[in-house]
Parts: sequence; structure tokens; C-alpha cells
Amino acid sequence: MTAAMTATTTTAVPFAVPSFTGAAREAALRVLDSGWITTGAECGAFEAELAAYLGQPYVVAVASCTQAIELSLRALRPAPGAPVLTPSLTFCGAVAAIVHAGCRPVLVDVDEDTLVPSPATVAAAVRRAGKPAAMVVCPLGGYPADHAALADAAGLPVGRIVVDAAHGPGGAVGRADDPSRAPYATCLSFYATKNLPIGEGGAIATHDGDLAAWLRSARLHGMTRDAWRRYLPGGSWRYDVAELGFKANLTDLQAAIGRAQLAALPGWQRRRAELAARYDAALAPLVRLPRRDPGHAWHLYQVRVRERDAVIAGLSEVGIGTSVHFIPVHRLTGFAALFGPDERAALPVTDRVGAQLLSLPLYPDLTPDAVDVVTGRLAELLA
Repeated sequence: MTAAMTATTTTAVPFAVPSFTGAAREAALRVLDSGWITTGAECGAFEAELAAYLGQPYVVAVASCTQAIELSLRALRPAPGAPVLTPSLTFCGAVAAIVHAGCRPVLVDVDEDTLVPSPATVAAAVRRAGKPAAMVVCPLGGYPADHAALADAAGLPVGRIVVDAAHGPGGAVGRADDPSRAPYATCLSFYATKNLPIGEGGAIATHDGDLAAWLRSARLHGMTRDAWRRYLPGGSWRYDVAELGFKANLTDLQAAIGRAQLAALPGWQRRRAELAARYDAALAPLVRLPRRDPGHAWHLYQVRVRERDAVIAGLSEVGIGTSVHFIPVHRLTGFAALFGPDERAALPVTDRVGAQLLSLPLYPDLTPDAVDVVTGRLAELLA
């Protein structure tokens, strides 16, 4: 038995461990003691601080990234059944959001090296399915996909692009753009395993003031005045609903945690990059790695392996957790009926890499020694 084997038999390496600062715990208690825990002043402060971090003029916090995508697409006012481009190699919720927005998802194959759609694969999807109404761009794992180049390939203005940045923030994804090349909306996730973990929650960053104003109403049933503003001293109980909205708001309890977590994010991102570099040094000779470009958010550390199930089992038996991101949506029973045989057959790279991708542990509290344990065991299995 090797040193790596000995280490892993006594020390488990979980796949994901969310980091929470002491300040986040204090912030949660502060809100609980304040008498106001739903959407209010903390939410507004979190939105402003996140906007400053991203360099974006507007951020609107919502209940999840999935709802952020749906709301952003609805705000574009697509015709019923309008085609919306999306990769199949993405989280199922991102494609469900397209359907719930009343649109028809059109699947795009991915590039072999980046694992995200390329201008060539986008153009191929447009030739197959016709001009889309919009596109959802997914920077898988935090890879900084060029949404403007993909928009050009789709024949769309960047104002018809929604970026599913659930695997950011932290890198280039979601950062300020030249307004002339900025996407309509960049959607973020604060799920427990994400780079900025709150537990649940999401947000939309945008340059579009009209979109931000619509979102603030739409996230709370379409009401013209939320409870916080109605109950402030001098506030009025009156409100209107000009357009039916949704229950998709973030609470002050979540926002206060998010504010404290945001202060720690730069340090966490440096740690993620350091750990990814350590993985790369050990694994580059052994497995095929996706391309590395500046601005990667390093939400996931993905490798490609053959006989994936056997590798997963070999890592699991010594306490190393793994995951798969993702099962292509056209392989999921509830989605398969949405796509015809020709569309499912038009995704050869997605099918190939989807059968090989494996996500290894990557989070700020992971130690270099734990990375060595993972790479040592993986080397044994691949040998």
C-alpha cells in the first residue's frame, strides 16, 4: 500500500465543503435580532456591494440562479415557443428555466478543449434550427466563455445574451464589460457549494437600468412597492401590480451572510487558483485537462477519464468524494422528449466528454496535502 493510499484510508477528502466566515455567523445573528429578516435594507446593501465588486451598475438579488435565468429571459419578451440556444452540457435547471419562460431550448454542442460552445458549434446549431431569439451562455466550471463572440456567431446582439454564471463570481465571469459588448443579464448562484456560498440564492448583474427596475418588481409578485418600503416610517400600504410577477426574492438573512462572505471571496479565489495549479502539476501527464485561460473562476476542477465509474468507485473506497458536471440534459428522461433525434444526434462532443468528465474536490478549505492524496490515488487507478 502506498503513502497516498495510507493517507486516504485515515483521512476522508469530501467533494465539497462550504466555507463560512465568523463574520457571516455574526451577521446572521444581527439580522435575527433586528426584527426584520425578509427583503429589506440588508438586501439592498448586498446588491450594492456585489455590484461594486463586479464593476456592474446594477445587481438585483433573487431566490436562485435558476429563477434569475427565467426572469431574465422573460424580460426579453420572447414570443411563445421562441428558440433559445443553450448547451446540453449544463445543469438541468438552466434548461428548465428556458422552458418555464415559455421558450424552446435549442441545443448547442461544446468545444473539445474548453467544454463550452464555440462560435463554430453555435453557428452549426443556428444552421440546423434557424435564427434564435436569445442564447444562454454557460461558462462551465468557471471557464471565461466569450459571450460576445458567441453572440456574433448566433447572429444576435449582445443584448439578447443571458450568461448563466452560476459557476462564478470570482474570475472574469460577471465582471464589468464595455456596455456595447455587455450581456443583457449575468446570472449568479449562491448555492452552498458555489464560490460565494450563502446556502441558497442568486442575483442578476446588468448594465440595463430598465431590466433592473423590472426585476425588482417581478421578483415580488409584480408589486410596485415591497413590504420594507410599505412598513418604513411614513410609508404607504398602497401598491399596484401592473404585471403578474413571481415569488423570487432574497431575504435579509441571506443577504447579510452574503455581505460577509463577499469580503472573503478574493482570498478564497486565490486559494482555488493555487489548488488548481497543484492539481495541474500532478495530473497533466496523466489525464486530459480542459484548456486553461486567464480569468477562470475555478468553481470546478474537472478531468476526463475513461472507465469513469470504476475510477469513481476506486476513489470512493478510500474516502475521496467526486461528482459529475453534468449529465447532458438530452440524456435525462424528462428532457429527452423536448428534442428530436436529429438534435440529439448533433452533439457528438457533448456525448463524448459527458461520458468522461469527473469533478475532483476543490474548495478554499481543501489542503495541499489533501490534493496530493487525491492525485496520488487517481494516479494509482489510472496506472
